[in-house]
Amino acid sequence: MKYVILVSHGEYANGLKDALSMLSGERNDVISIGLKNGKSADEFAIEFNKKIKDISNEDEIILLGDLIGGSPLTTAMNVITGKGLMDNTIILGGMNLPLALTTILMKDVLDKNVLVEQVLQEAHSALKEFKIELEEEAYNFQVYDNNLYYHTGNAIKQYSLQNHTTKTIVETIKT
Repeated sequence: MKYVILVSHGEYANGLKDALSMLSGERNDVISIGLKNGKSADEFAIEFNKKIKDISNEDEIILLGDLIGGSPLTTAMNVITGKGLMDNTIILGGMNLPLALTTILMKDVLDKNVLVEQVLQEAHSALKEFKIELEEEAYNFQVYDNNLYYHTGNAIKQYSLQNHTTKTIVETIKT
């Protein structure tokens, strides 16, 4: 089996796993664990070892960590190495939801090198500034069905949050 293991500081990995289950369903091939505030790396190693106890040399691991060089990721790598599983492990840092989702959905379809390339590309392309440029006198904002509706001095307008276009819905006639 190919496992995706999420490791992080705090509850980030567990929260990410929860979000992933909303998008891809409950999965037994996704494992998450966070280094809780006040816990040591040694305590984390013990907990991590328990989480991966059923993974064998015949399985593959894709290890996703929040920070490259952070204690959760380096400790997880040490435990994986100690169990002799490093040869079947891919390690990626800087995890986010698009990276993790792409990994889960594509891990059984793509070979390792293509998977890493695709996952990193997806994670990178998901990082964007979300900027809406509206007229200065816009007011009374409402969001509905991926659209932002707002009033201007003489119209009600719709801004699409998907394709970033604006159109006038109703225009007021001045007499």
